[in-house]
Amino acid sequence: MWDHEIKAMASAHAIIASSIFMATVVPAVLVPGFSVYGAHLLWLYSVSGAVTVASVGVFWLLGVTPPSKKHTLGYKLSRFFRSCLYFILSCLFFHTVVVLYGAPLIEFALETFSLAVLLTSLTTLRCLCVLGPNVQAWIRVFSRHGAMSVWDTCLQITVACTLVGAWVGAFPIPLDWDRPWQVWPVSCSLGAMIGFLTGLVAAPSWIHYHRKQLTYKCK
Repeated sequence: MWDHEIKAMASAHAIIASSIFMATVVPAVLVPGFSVYGAHLLWLYSVSGAVTVASVGVFWLLGVTPPSKKHTLGYKLSRFFRSCLYFILSCLFFHTVVVLYGAPLIEFALETFSLAVLLTSLTTLRCLCVLGPNVQAWIRVFSRHGAMSVWDTCLQITVACTLVGAWVGAFPIPLDWDRPWQVWPVSCSLGAMIGFLTGLVAAPSWIHYHRKQLTYKCK
């Protein structure tokens, strides 16, 4: 029943994963001495930008983004600016949460905000692409039994995997191993990225395996 959407989802995720690969390889070719550890902020923004462009393009081409109820230019511009505002607010929210979890408030502020931008690109941006700037829809999707489509279920899985990955990535930081990937926020961003990529694989796989048991209420 869901085979077509699952195949579209797998293709979309493959394109997004490829964009992450390209955002890592291209700077390594163009920038002398580039490395994920040594030029971590450059890598963070490179990946964030690549995921943003790929996600917006792919979800728009697939028609996953909810259609506008109004077709006026003013409404579309309002929707666009609200999406940008939500993106910025999400960055500030993640920055605050990371600080509350123990990140330095002043020292490494740029690194902390860069991690927040990455987390926003991997989580909030997907919500904007799939659900639009609709907070009520976001609350519904992430509430118990709130999914109304395979894309809602995909959101639940990928966002959860990303956040858990970032959280687990913080564990090695206080250990006295003196490794380059223990520098803030390298392990958290790598954990978020690994979690995100895991979610990209796990979401269509889980949905395909449980497709006969999936039932969604009408929107």
